[in-house]
Amino acid sequence: MKRTNKIVLGSIALGVSGIALGAAAGVGTILAGRKLLRRLSSLQGQDLSGQTVLITGSSRGLGLALAEEFARHGCRIAICARDPEELSRARTQIEHVGAEVVAVTCDVSRQEEVEHMIDVVRRRFGRIDILVNNAGIISVGPLLTHKLEDFQEAMNVIFWGTVHPTLAALPSMLQEGRGKIANITSLGGKVSVPHLLPYSCAKFATVGFSEGLHAELKKFGIHVSTVVPGPMRTGSHVNAVFKGQQKYEYGWFALSGANPLFSISVERAARQIVDGIRNNRPELILGLRAKLLTTVHGIVPGLTSEAMALVNRLLPAAEGGSMVKKSGREVEWAVTRSPLTALSRRAARRYNQLRQTS
Repeated sequence: MKRTNKIVLGSIALGVSGIALGAAAGVGTILAGRKLLRRLSSLQGQDLSGQTVLITGSSRGLGLALAEEFARHGCRIAICARDPEELSRARTQIEHVGAEVVAVTCDVSRQEEVEHMIDVVRRRFGRIDILVNNAGIISVGPLLTHKLEDFQEAMNVIFWGTVHPTLAALPSMLQEGRGKIANITSLGGKVSVPHLLPYSCAKFATVGFSEGLHAELKKFGIHVSTVVPGPMRTGSHVNAVFKGQQKYEYGWFALSGANPLFSISVERAARQIVDGIRNNRPELILGLRAKLLTTVHGIVPGLTSEAMALVNRLLPAAEGGSMVKKSGREVEWAVTRSPLTALSRRAARRYNQLRQTS
């Protein structure tokens, strides 16, 4: 019971730290004003009907929600992922919204597979108007349980999995003098969160790549959006992998992403991202916690680093843990099956996160 309480406190501390720091900076009123202006501007966004959208990592979670949202705007949809069965289910789900869909099995960490995917999409739809780089993986655990391979894998999928599609799609966009690229990064790419170091390193690299792309490509008529989501209820916790004291690592991670006070629904996130892309927003930070924490970190980075060090003390220690990876669904326990995670479990069912059984 004592350890369970610590896990709950750790997950709450991650959310409270962002809100407390932000409140101390007094930025709430400014953010509220910005939100109102952005909501008004979204009404003037570009019509996306008939445009072709390619979304990587789109067989489940946020990628699938984005595909459905773009489909509602009348877009033609191209999706990709590594698992062909997952991809097939996602395609059927998107087609039910009424979109024309092409699905390509692809590992975005492999340049040759990405180039093949781009060719397939172009042959089917003629062009790619919008590229959304969304593919990613999450490995959770203390630094002392991670190996070099964990950092390499995160960089391959998250960073190179953004670079490869971008460089493959870019020549035709440059030739046409138009196009949109949206890179889904993370709060972890702005503020490094304990027990997510490989993930944060890859996301930091992706933020730098995305911001540089915006600076260099705008003069060519290509708009790049850096999307920075805070915690979202995507159901992805069941497919994240865990090291160390896996049961308890999964506990704090699942609770952090399920609490409606500190996280937003994946449907809301998808709507905001599509609106941001329509309006050529250079940066889109999702969720109050993410906005507050990134604002404060930009002003007093040392303060947020010390706050994260305090949060780390509440998270499970490396001692007694495992160096072997296990997915969330392999280490379910009472806390992660409780009503505390009900919203995330519903999202997992809705957005193809659960394996189908025959």
